[in-house]
Amino acid sequence: MVYNVVFNLLGAVFGAFSFLALSPILGILFGTQEMVTEPVQFSLEMSSLKHNLFYYMSQVVDDAGPMKALFLIGFFMIFMVFLKVGFTYLASSTMVPLRNGVVRDIRNKIYRKLLALPVGYYSEEKKGDIIARVTGDVTEIENSIMNSLEMLFKNPILIIISLLVMVYMSWSLTLFVFVMLPLAALITGRVGRTLKKPSRKGQEKMGEILSTIDETLSGLNIIKAFTAENKMENRFEAETNDYYRTMNKLMWRRHLAHPVSEFLGTAIIIIVLWYGGSLILKNEGLLAPEDFMTYLVFFYSIINPAKAFSTAVYSVEKGLASVERIDRILLTKNPIKDKPGAISKKLFEREITFDNVTFSYGDENVLKNINLTIPKGKTVALVGKSGSGKTTMVNLLPRFWDLKPQSRILIDGVDIRDIKLSDLRGLMGYVSQEAILFNDSFRNNIAFGIDNVTESDIVNAAKVAHAHEFISKYEHGYDTTIGDRGSKLSGGQRQRLSIARAVLKNPPIMILDEATSALDTESEKLVQDALEALMLNRTSIVIAHRLSTIKNADVIYVFKKGKIVEQGNHEELLAECGEYSKLHKLQVY
Repeated sequence: MVYNVVFNLLGAVFGAFSFLALSPILGILFGTQEMVTEPVQFSLEMSSLKHNLFYYMSQVVDDAGPMKALFLIGFFMIFMVFLKVGFTYLASSTMVPLRNGVVRDIRNKIYRKLLALPVGYYSEEKKGDIIARVTGDVTEIENSIMNSLEMLFKNPILIIISLLVMVYMSWSLTLFVFVMLPLAALITGRVGRTLKKPSRKGQEKMGEILSTIDETLSGLNIIKAFTAENKMENRFEAETNDYYRTMNKLMWRRHLAHPVSEFLGTAIIIIVLWYGGSLILKNEGLLAPEDFMTYLVFFYSIINPAKAFSTAVYSVEKGLASVERIDRILLTKNPIKDKPGAISKKLFEREITFDNVTFSYGDENVLKNINLTIPKGKTVALVGKSGSGKTTMVNLLPRFWDLKPQSRILIDGVDIRDIKLSDLRGLMGYVSQEAILFNDSFRNNIAFGIDNVTESDIVNAAKVAHAHEFISKYEHGYDTTIGDRGSKLSGGQRQRLSIARAVLKNPPIMILDEATSALDTESEKLVQDALEALMLNRTSIVIAHRLSTIKNADVIYVFKKGKIVEQGNHEELLAECGEYSKLHKLQVY
């Protein structure tokens, strides 16, 4: 920024000097200015500089003749302009890393925030709208605000230097200019402020379009199966038509920037030309004709920077709408974070305790006064109908959601809210119903989030998860890319790969959420074998709808409407002929 200011200052000075040379050149060449035959002692006073400039110009004309003098002076002015544009380029080049760096930092900051925000935040937001903010809104800031950044450093310097020269040449005429410019700025500012609302609406519409595209790609099989192509096409076209109308309004107003500023700039020049010219014609002005021409050159040099200001007003107003949308993410408070003085905990030693756990997503409680203890090394199963609170309960343990103040979950007697988040989640492995994989190699999916692992560690984890056999069949083995969300793999293969990832992490606590429910019988057998190997010598919390997979659990808790209504092992619960027995009969018969 310092370099930018210095280079812009030098560019403005050389530009002003080339314009200032016009007055004595024109005066001496056309005979309206007397030749100066003697120099005065050099000083930084304007009168001394002007007198000596006139003297050197006179010498050139006297020695070389008017025609050659015109050529030499023209060459001199070209050299001055070369210095001006050279320094202006250097000033612009120093802004490039600043401009691109700001945009990079904004994107990085948004991404860090997206990773840090709790899972609950995304249940209230559309995925497409979030993507639109990270991409479209940041691009809009780059195109609108960052494009105007250089103007903020460059144009004020040009305007100030030109105005200082204009005040020196004629303060009365410059005062007249000062009366006219604010009027033009007021008009352009009013038009610019109307851009903010349609710009915000346009970005929101783009978010809806991206959401529809994401839903379409994710649910393409369902759309085709239910022959809903026309329905989705009509929905998408309605959204793009809304965006079309919104952007028309925005662009019509945005394109007013140049015509309005052009018209106002020309009008002001004509008014100044009329006013100054009338003073000279009446012999009432303090400027000679050649000085007035030079004055107009300086005034014209203000018009372009002033027009750039007015155009920037339009751009900045449009960009500020995107800033507001980005701030909805950046300024969102994250309730799930390390509390001051959070302790480090690397080992799980005794037990997990749910103490009076009550939780709700809205007004209705999903969990109601849950109390249970899970000793180290035991396998605990949670069963019940969908919506009974099982998944919510296990999601509270790694703090995907946070508890109410009166509820507590303890690990070895320590409230999980008092443990550092990274340590808390480091104690746990997670295998969900849907295997979440990334468009990367087998190797990197298995080693995801784990540093400094060896080839043998990855292969051993794959063998435990019964994944090594099918991975080895690929030409590139563990370096094979598995496609978007593991699209190149079957459901059972994806699940075994996610189990291998959990095996490699080797956590003391394992959470299994419906890990086999979406699989066929053969795949379920392979995955179940992998899960049993995974749970060996670990504390495991298993959510299952297929009761056959949890017969060997040490304790089974039966959930109903957010409460634990039964508990015991498989045989004990069947003997009670209660809720568990009903679920078992439904699956057996």
